[in-house]
Amino acid sequence: MKIHYDIKQLPQFKHAVLTTGAFDGVHIGHQKIIKRMQEIAKEVNGETVLITFHPHPRKVISSIPGEIKQLTSIEERIVLLNDSGIDHLVVVNFDYQFSNLTATQYIKDFLVDHFHPHTIIVGYDHRFGNGRNGNFDLLNEAGQTLNFKVEQINEQLVQDEIVSSTHIRNYLAEKDICKANALLGHPYSFEGFVVRGNQLGRTIGFPTANLHINNEEKIIPNNGVYAVKVKGACCNDKTYGGMMNIGVRPTVDGNKKVIEVHIFDFDQDIYEQNLTVLVFDYIRGEEKFNGLDALKVQLNKDKIAAAAILQKYP
Repeated sequence: MKIHYDIKQLPQFKHAVLTTGAFDGVHIGHQKIIKRMQEIAKEVNGETVLITFHPHPRKVISSIPGEIKQLTSIEERIVLLNDSGIDHLVVVNFDYQFSNLTATQYIKDFLVDHFHPHTIIVGYDHRFGNGRNGNFDLLNEAGQTLNFKVEQINEQLVQDEIVSSTHIRNYLAEKDICKANALLGHPYSFEGFVVRGNQLGRTIGFPTANLHINNEEKIIPNNGVYAVKVKGACCNDKTYGGMMNIGVRPTVDGNKKVIEVHIFDFDQDIYEQNLTVLVFDYIRGEEKFNGLDALKVQLNKDKIAAAAILQKYP
């Protein structure tokens, strides 16, 4: 996959089969669009071109700071899209000026003049242009004049539910990790920087990696205990099972919110390194126990529960 950041320096795409959107999460619906792009590109001997935006458009046009929390950072999106096998990824700087393009300007001045598409593929709910006034019908009408084809992908259903980034965000907020992952088509994940905690976990046999999250726009699951896997360069690029606690640790101090991961069968110094956490299921809510001995008993139960869950995901 070739990545392009400057639309003024784009190559001459060959029979470009393109799509455009935020692609937050690169979920099952997005994956269907990408698969169809690849099918058409193969038929016409063309190239697949995916256009995404950074920052997220809603961050620019919203009047409420921090309203939108993202499923994937731009870096995570790039990794997932690279894994999907597209030929070209174009990352467009979405700013106030770009947001003011009318739907007609967006088609002619942006899509056609810069990309010269053979075919444009969009999702069932795709909107574009200032005020989100552009839709499939307008795009299809323009294609007849400007000589490109348009195809719309129907909504994708998982267990009779429409796949959307909004639904996935809602499930994460409700701690329904299984449903969120089912709509994503892959485990929800985030990255953290390992920092030093009070090392209390070591004294009760459950050492933890304490994580600092740099990306304020990234969705982090709500307080509770989760079954997770971790990976990263600090783990020699291997994947390890584990359990994660998010919360204020009421049995210990109850003051500061922390994200801590106990990694199974792992004993290495990974301070000041990045760790990727893949979240597979929610185990229980945060509780206050009657001392460290009671906490240790519960942690042993949590470890058994997490291991049983992770067995389902070899």
